[in-house]
Amino acid sequence: MQDRPAPPRHVAIVMDGNGRWAKKRFLPRFFGHKAGVDSLVKIVQACIDRDIEHLTVFAFSSENWKRPSDEVSGLMGLVLAAVSRYLAKMGSMGVRIRIVGDRDAVSDKLRNAWNEAESSTAHNSKLTLNVAFNYGGRWDIVQACRKAIAAGVPAEELTEARLSEFMAMSYAPDPDLFIRTGGEVRISNFLLWQAAYTEFVFSDCLWPEFGERELDAAIAAFHERDRRFGGVKETPIAA
Repeated sequence: MQDRPAPPRHVAIVMDGNGRWAKKRFLPRFFGHKAGVDSLVKIVQACIDRDIEHLTVFAFSSENWKRPSDEVSGLMGLVLAAVSRYLAKMGSMGVRIRIVGDRDAVSDKLRNAWNEAESSTAHNSKLTLNVAFNYGGRWDIVQACRKAIAAGVPAEELTEARLSEFMAMSYAPDPDLFIRTGGEVRISNFLLWQAAYTEFVFSDCLWPEFGERELDAAIAAFHERDRRFGGVKETPIAA
């Protein structure tokens, strides 16, 4: 029997299409975001079942503050509700939650909820769920540079490897597979540094409808890629 290919260690997802999913059903956009949370919980379990170590999801970008204030407020409330509803379940699943992004702009209540989610799941090791909230790839690079300067790193010692130590997800391997749902074909300022050699899969499926079948299709596409990381693989010479 042929061995099953090793799963990607780290999968990153832009969870796009919640609003359009709701619009198709003549519902307010908030209901799409709520359905999106339910879909995320299912995908977390699917990733555990497939031995994926890290799942990073783009929950709220630094540009999303431009959205209507009622939608932004609804999203903040949804995060609090999701933590309350799913934290114990995530803990029992063996999920470690880590929040990635600029925390300065969010309320104390939301920041405290994040701290609780992180501290109460810190001992878990089945899967690390990195939730990118108020995150942007350019912000990540800038904050890493600032931290490196504050740490006194000399300019001549600031290599790619050294700067990587100051990135928001320095504890995680770079993503192997980057999935964007909803039919858009762009990365929207997500993981700009980390995705240098990531394999991209763009799905027309709206996020609330994204399930195990779609995840498996993306992983199958990943396994078909020839990952050379800028090098050249030697072709065996026929005898």
